[in-house]
Amino acid sequence: NFSGRNASVVLYLGIFLIYLLSMLGNLTIVAVVCSAPRLHTPMYFFLCNLSIQDIVYASSVLPKLLVIQITGDTRTSFLQCFTQMFVFVACVDTEFYLLASMAVDRYIAICMPLKYSTIMSKTMCTILALASWTSGLLSSLLFVILISHLSFCDSKHISRFFCDVKVLLKLSCSDVTLVKTMIFIELFTVGLLPLAMIVTSYSFIISIILKIKTSARRKTVFSSCSSHLMVVFLFFGTSISIYMKPDSESFTEVDMMLSLLYVAVVPALNPLVYSLRNREVMKALSHLLT
Repeated sequence: NFSGRNASVVLYLGIFLIYLLSMLGNLTIVAVVCSAPRLHTPMYFFLCNLSIQDIVYASSVLPKLLVIQITGDTRTSFLQCFTQMFVFVACVDTEFYLLASMAVDRYIAICMPLKYSTIMSKTMCTILALASWTSGLLSSLLFVILISHLSFCDSKHISRFFCDVKVLLKLSCSDVTLVKTMIFIELFTVGLLPLAMIVTSYSFIISIILKIKTSARRKTVFSSCSSHLMVVFLFFGTSISIYMKPDSESFTEVDMMLSLLYVAVVPALNPLVYSLRNREVMKALSHLLT
């Protein structure tokens, strides 16, 4: 019992610190981008949207997990579960589109520099951001509506700290064929389509970089998109780990670790990746602090 309590305290402190780091990091990014005129560019506009999404994304899950660690009560009502799922799925879908928009921005900046200011105007950036958020919200709303009409075997609570579509489908006594069909469609429209845009954009970017003769110039050009690439690998890697993992009847420690990596670590790492590897952000942050 003593060792179990110690483990629970360590887990609670770890989750709390990760959540605090995520909030402080992403709020700092938003504050720096908004306060520094030099960062009022398309790339940092999308970064600001990504940080806002990460704040909402982490807040949809981690506070509930902290309460579970204190009370030991893992039960979640279906109303709470639907609310959490709506916010979480909306944020995940939005992030896919935002990362794709950022990849397109980097492609135009590197491959079409003379037309960059014309194509990536404030109007175009606003349209891309609004389209990302709207697509995420509508997709999430559709899932909540479909799942809310399922039957759940007379159960009033869900004994998981993290509520997503896969958990609810396991508990349902209804025919879930329609929901699974929608998941397959979303896998293409929300997952594979943005990924294809990112891969295509970086294929052209890499081909341009390889044609640059001087190594210093190649390094400078690549550094402008390396932070975005790291975030893409983090997000897509953890997404694939969660949803491609074979289903199991019980919620194992592996599931717990993968879920924590997905909902806690990635939002905390994003601002670190962009701030520590970006000289402009560090300069603006230093100016803001002084």
